[in-house]
Formats: sequence, C-alpha cells, structure tokens
Amino acid sequence: MLLTLCLLSIWGWGGLGVILFLITFGPFAVFYLAFYIFCFFGGGFAVTLLFGKTNSEKHLERCEQSYLPSTQAGLGKALDEMKLEVKAIKIDRRLTGSSFIDEPLQQVIQFALRDYIQYWYYTLSEDESFLLEIRKTLQNALVQFCTRSKEVDWQPYFTTRMVDDFATHLRVFRKAQERLSERDEKQREAPEELVDSFFETEVEMERNICRDVVCSSQRDEEGFLRDLCEVLLYLLLPPGDFHNKSMRYFLREILARGVLLPFINQLSDPDYINQFVIWMIRDSSCNYEAFMTILKLTDKPAELEAVKDKVLEELQYLLICSFVS
Repeated sequence: MLLTLCLLSIWGWGGLGVILFLITFGPFAVFYLAFYIFCFFGGGFAVTLLFGKTNSEKHLERCEQSYLPSTQAGLGKALDEMKLEVKAIKIDRRLTGSSFIDEPLQQVIQFALRDYIQYWYYTLSEDESFLLEIRKTLQNALVQFCTRSKEVDWQPYFTTRMVDDFATHLRVFRKAQERLSERDEKQREAPEELVDSFFETEVEMERNICRDVVCSSQRDEEGFLRDLCEVLLYLLLPPGDFHNKSMRYFLREILARGVLLPFINQLSDPDYINQFVIWMIRDSSCNYEAFMTILKLTDKPAELEAVKDKVLEELQYLLICSFVS
C-alpha cells in the first residue's frame, strides 16, 4: 500500500512538472532543449578537433626541422622521370643456332603475339612484362624442341616411314577412285562421294585407322591440334610453366591456331602445291625418256589431251619465234 502511494506521488509530481514546464516555456521547448544540447556537444567536439589538429601540425613541423634533413628540389623530379623511363627489353633471339632459321621463327612468334594477344592486351595494360614472359616461354619451348630434334635420327624416317606413308596415301586415293568409277555418273560427280570412298578405303587398308573426323571437321581438327600442342608443351616446358594454366592455354592457342592450323591449310592448298612443284622442277630439264615414260604411265584421256594441247601451243610459239628471227 505504501509502495503504491509512493509511485502515485512520483507520477503525480512528475506530470505536474511537465505541465508547468510546457505552460511556462511553450510546446516547442522540448525541441529547443534537444537542439541546445546538440550544439553544446557538437561545438565542444569541433573545438577539440581543431585544437588537436593545430597542435599536431606544430609538433610535426618541429620534428621535421629538428630531425629530418631538407630534401633537394630536383631529387623528386629525377625520381619521377626514372619511374616513367621505359627500360629497353633485351631478348635473346637465338633459337636453333642458324640465323636463316631463327629469323623466320622470330617473325612467326611476333606475328602470333600481334594477332592473338597484343590487340586486346594493350587495351588493359601497357606493361610489357606479360608479353615478354610469353615470348620467353615460347622461345624456350622452341629451343628445347630444336635440341631434342638434333638427337633424333631422321634418316630412317624420311627414307622409309615417310615414303611408305605417302605411297599408302596414294594407293588409298587410287583405290577410292576405282571404287567411285564403278558407281553411276551422278554419284561420281559429287565431291562428297569421293571423300566418303577415300575414308572407307582407308579404314580397310590402314587396319581400322580412319582420320575422317579430323580431316573433314574444322572443329575436330582444332581440338586435335590443341591436344597435340598440349602434349608438346608437356614435353618441352618446365614443370612450373606447364602447371600455370593461364600461360599454358595462351601458348596452346597460339601454337594451334596461329602456327599449326595456318601451316596445314597452306600445305593443303592445291595452288600452293602446284607452285611448289613448279619451283622445284624449274631448274631441272625433263628429257625425252622421262617425258615418254610419264605419257605411257598415264591412264586418263583427259591428261593426254591436256599434254597434247600444251605441246601444240609450244610448237606454235616456236614456229612464230623462228619466223620472226
């Protein structure tokens, strides 16, 4: 009972005090009081901050004048110029030991970097260290490849295995043409029929080895070249560079799409093959026996007609030259 009376008296006197405060100072007195309190503490904090900042600056000035020596005016400018100065990059351009081979290889590396990396890398950074590391890694791989190639006995490969593979390829092609000649005329004129017949014959003669997927699909060809480059990089690169996935993928794409794929496409171009054959036989004259042997071995009338037309053209040219002279 006594506690209840105490609480009622406290609430009563408190409420009376609030009512008298509002009657005396008005209804906005609470906001004014909060604003005055905020200004009091905010002003005290600002004065303390400014006073501490002023004292700290004075203390730092005394410390600099007492302990630190004065710096020279041109030293900072010289340091800035040294930072901006571009250091000359020195690259060892030796790869195989022969300048006739090293220069074309260096051009291939430069063109591959230009076409596959530099055009997008310079939009991100101007630092040459990344390009330099890729170039060094490529050159180290080529050096290792050349070193290991010198240890291989290439004579049996070029004299036996390569000749046998080329002869097998010709036999497969001849047999595919014979099979195609047995079909009707409409099927013989379709290029796809010759390709299908060739790979079917290859499966029979090569004992279940067929390269139709790699040769007829560009996507599978690129995948095969990537796998081949992956194996080469595993054999030629140091373990640290090979396990760096970013570096390995860069080198794999450069070798596969920038070197091997254009090289294969060029070797597969009939015009390039014809020009290469002409260049090889340019300095060698074909005698009468070789010419007659080639004609006797030819079993296609179209080829004989082409030779006849060419011979008549040459005879007419010689006759005109004799009359003019």
